[in-house]
Amino acid sequence: MKSKSYRFLKVLLLLFLIMNIVAFFHAYKFTHFKENKSEKTQSPEKLSTFGKVKTLFLGVNNPKPKNSKFPSQSYTTLKLKSNKEIECWHIRNAKPKGTVILFHGYGSEKSSLIERSDEFQKLGYSTMLVDFMGSGNSDGNQTTIGFKEAKEVKSCFDYIASIGETNIYLFGSSMGAAAIMKSIKDYQIKPKGIIIECPFGSMYKTVCARFKKMNAPTFPMAGLLVFWGGIQNGFWGFEHNPAEYAKHIECPALLLYGEKDKSVSRQEIDDIFTNLKGSKDLKVYKNTGHENYLIRNKIEWSENISHFLMKIK
Repeated sequence: MKSKSYRFLKVLLLLFLIMNIVAFFHAYKFTHFKENKSEKTQSPEKLSTFGKVKTLFLGVNNPKPKNSKFPSQSYTTLKLKSNKEIECWHIRNAKPKGTVILFHGYGSEKSSLIERSDEFQKLGYSTMLVDFMGSGNSDGNQTTIGFKEAKEVKSCFDYIASIGETNIYLFGSSMGAAAIMKSIKDYQIKPKGIIIECPFGSMYKTVCARFKKMNAPTFPMAGLLVFWGGIQNGFWGFEHNPAEYAKHIECPALLLYGEKDKSVSRQEIDDIFTNLKGSKDLKVYKNTGHENYLIRNKIEWSENISHFLMKIK
């Protein structure tokens, strides 16, 4: 009886060790893009049996996001020193009402923000489009899903303030929204207003959502992924919670959400909205997931943005 219990304990320890090894590799791949030209891991149905096993144990390959297009307007390329050197495009409006700084989501880069920048330009605002660390032409291959990127938000805000701009607005999608919220909480920057699209409520919840999309159980792997992802990148992942950051945000805020978002739940959005301290608006787009709202809902999105900016100018 004693030997059976001992063998059972050994099996449990072995399984626990294997789960931690798998979580370690997945967390590293999730937070570190590959610098070379390796292709992104194919969808499961296109992988061979060996490929599926390899992906299961070692995680997916994510090539470093590269800028695929450039602004049609005249722009200046800036290199700003932050926790990493980051690249930005500064597009000046002829008669600016202010400046909107735009931050992209996970696995993206500043060229994905060009269409939204164009809309702000039409409304009379200068814009600055930002490559977070690890993306586009910014240094490194690391991403921390908005945690360390918060310092880069501050660096961009400080630069625009240093050239005499007083009407500074921040726009961020998903990870970009989380980074904005953390930056306001950590560094007490004071934008005139923020526009945040589909921010997740917590790092743990957004990892759980990824498992649910694959119809995989969240326990215990989601927790292990958050644990190792934080350890590898120098922070405690379970404390990366935009819903808590919202309690420190007093400037006007426009919160945008797609009702069919499978990456961020409505409860997370409601928690964030409740916790925002200043004047606030929530707009929910029908038949819309975790995607570019401007493409799916151009007229409504543009009207929401215009009305928000007019109200607080």
